[in-house]
Amino acid sequence: MKHRLVRAVEGALGWEGPGQLGKQFARGSLSDTELVGRMLTPQGLLDMVMRRSLANPQFRCFRGGEELHPKAYLSSQISLRGQSIPMADMRRLGKLLREGATIVLDQANVFDPTMEVACRAMQWWSRENVQVNVYLTTNDAAGFDLHWDDHDVLIIQLAGEKDWEVRGASRQVPLYRDADRNNTPSDEVVWTGAMKTGDVMHIPRGYWHKASRVGRGPGQSMHMTLGFAKRTGVNWLTWLADWSRETELFRHDLDRWGTPEEREKQQRELAAAAARIVASRSPADFLAAREREAIAPRHVPLLEIFGPLEAAVCITDFQPVIEENGETVDVRAAGKKLTFTAEALPALRMLLGGQPVRLDEAARLVGSEVGDVAKILTEEELCASLTPELFSGYTGLVTNADC
Repeated sequence: MKHRLVRAVEGALGWEGPGQLGKQFARGSLSDTELVGRMLTPQGLLDMVMRRSLANPQFRCFRGGEELHPKAYLSSQISLRGQSIPMADMRRLGKLLREGATIVLDQANVFDPTMEVACRAMQWWSRENVQVNVYLTTNDAAGFDLHWDDHDVLIIQLAGEKDWEVRGASRQVPLYRDADRNNTPSDEVVWTGAMKTGDVMHIPRGYWHKASRVGRGPGQSMHMTLGFAKRTGVNWLTWLADWSRETELFRHDLDRWGTPEEREKQQRELAAAAARIVASRSPADFLAAREREAIAPRHVPLLEIFGPLEAAVCITDFQPVIEENGETVDVRAAGKKLTFTAEALPALRMLLGGQPVRLDEAARLVGSEVGDVAKILTEEELCASLTPELFSGYTGLVTNADC
């Protein structure tokens, strides 16, 4: 999947691929100036907020650097049946934004097709789980106090300006669940300055940072933050612990009441068996398994009562693996292994490439069997029916989106 956002971010930061994620601070500006408006506008964010049932903490509001109680910006809409549905109170929210406030929408990729497609493209690019959060700040409002994130982030300024301060890490590669607290900010100031529309910034995990519009007067700022949840050695060891259940030795109770010699013998046997497990499955095995086993994301199901499948797109969190085996082809993704005849390979490459595919056009390019292959992939949830709403998330952003 060749997404404009991926190419633009690489160009802005001078990267060739995702290998620099988490390595060091970087910033630059997009040469594709039309991209930011295509991704999301402040009005588009408010429209998104207005039309959906939202609750704290997914939707939050801050004023003066302090998080407001949800009742300050959320209210309950009562249905005809007396059901209470939490919704953004747009009048209260409008008053807060006029006075100066910050609103945060986590997982915007769940609500908006453009953000969904961008998030998926970033996942295919980085081979890591990605989430998109959006931050809108108005007038002289402050942002969050100095803090650090437990994941690497790419920040893209979509509108307006905001002042930032970025400091180095005071604890190397800290974790959400860690062996030591990490409450003292670093004294090393890496960068201070204003992020303007079209600017891009990469902040590695553990770097302290804060952003604010205090002192800027009337105006606004909106940025999207792409959070990359990279896997660590801790995750690999946790995965190995699950594999230990296959070995009978690990299923036995730990000896609490035996003699010192018996307990020492058990410890030696467990240590030796653990070493064998560690040697048998590498970190690369763990990362590959994680990609293959990621379940299919939310999507509109294929229902034949609505008519035949006319267009499809691959929706897996990570790019499917296609393995050629002479007369057959295996596809591994979404926790499944599907086997096709070798004749299906051109159709598979097209359908699993990440771009929308209109089946009538595809049939002229790779053969009529593309329709049957698309139906199988859609039924197995590697692809999804391309609704007009989902297609809008690709239009003008993904290469060959008009195929």
